[in-house]
Amino acid sequence: MREFRGKSLRAFSLGVAAFLIATLGMASRAHAASLQLPPEATDGLRLLYSGQSAAARALFSRLEQQEPKDPLPYLLEADARWWEIYCQSCEMKWGFIDAWRRAKTSDDDSYLALSTKAIGLAESAIAQHDTAQMELYDGMGYLLRARLLGLRDDRLGTARAGVAARQHLLRCLELDPQMTDAYTGLGLYNYYVDTLSTMARVLRYVMGIPGGDKQEGIRQLKIAMNDGPLTAVEARFYLAKNLRTYDLQYAQAADVLTPLVQEYPTNPTFALLMGNLEGELGHNESAAEYYRAATQVPPSDAACAARVAQLAHDGSAALPGAAH
Repeated sequence: MREFRGKSLRAFSLGVAAFLIATLGMASRAHAASLQLPPEATDGLRLLYSGQSAAARALFSRLEQQEPKDPLPYLLEADARWWEIYCQSCEMKWGFIDAWRRAKTSDDDSYLALSTKAIGLAESAIAQHDTAQMELYDGMGYLLRARLLGLRDDRLGTARAGVAARQHLLRCLELDPQMTDAYTGLGLYNYYVDTLSTMARVLRYVMGIPGGDKQEGIRQLKIAMNDGPLTAVEARFYLAKNLRTYDLQYAQAADVLTPLVQEYPTNPTFALLMGNLEGELGHNESAAEYYRAATQVPPSDAACAARVAQLAHDGSAALPGAAH
């Protein structure tokens, strides 16, 4: 049975880490005010969510050269790298497709270097003039570190980085209450901290980790997925995934995810999650279709493409009575 759904400190580690990527999402829906993205960033994010991370990283790298003092391009490049890491780390356990754990590798050094660079640039800017935008970027930088440490099961490192990020996101909203992208990170923090087991709650107290509220977290995620100029895609993805994994709300999760598979039909990660949800709902033919769709346009990362093919095969084979 799926005992991992019991509330655990590792769920907190991965979850707080995961919310970092949610601070980077849908740039195509520009909202009033707080963040103005260069066209390369908008184009790069659309490529990224379409499964073309290599092309997205190339655009973000050019932005770094054009604006070497701006934290955003470094955060965006790290985010593109994160989607590759996530894809490469996915496997099927307990019937769910997800990234469960990753061994420490030298390939991750460049990812961590990007987060360190972004943190340094944001904090230098804050020292001169504190703004909501730079507080958001600073929080994102810390959580870029947290999500990889969480995937490595480094609980203490994840918690420390997550708490630092939370402080910056709260400061962001203090400076600009309309900065709805901060709600993605805060929402996932609230959600995951409230899933801790009794023993983990004791550890949380000893480590000084602020508490959370799952329902408040869900509310905040819904704000972000509807109104976050940067975070809508990833807020929606993680809300759907968490409703599946921890609340077993498969139909609700599918409703949340549907706009993503419609807008980005070539993203294999979205298709795999939808196939997984359809399978849990007993919609076997639909599930098989989504698994096939995941392999139709292979992602640009070769290791990810190989993993997607394997996961689509495993997911199809797990369907009752399937010979897909």
